[in-house]
Amino acid sequence: MRLDKYLKVSRLIKRRTVANEACDAGRVTVDGKVAKASQEVKKGDVIEIRFGEKTVKVEVLDIIETTKKESAAEMYRYL
Repeated sequence: MRLDKYLKVSRLIKRRTVANEACDAGRVTVDGKVAKASQEVKKGDVIEIRFGEKTVKVEVLDIIETTKKESAAEMYRYL
């Protein structure tokens, strides 16, 4: 699954366009490397997102094409 779509489906970022912009600005890293929005995400990847002063670091546990709001948090684990 594309990184921008994963961020939207997992609800780490609210909209896909915002996820795209964050990737383009270099605020998203996957396994320590700056990632493009089109990068493929797989189980076990560590995603780090910088929101201004705040940094969110998660590990990908599952990849689901569509999910309900309640089960979206099961797609990742905070580190």
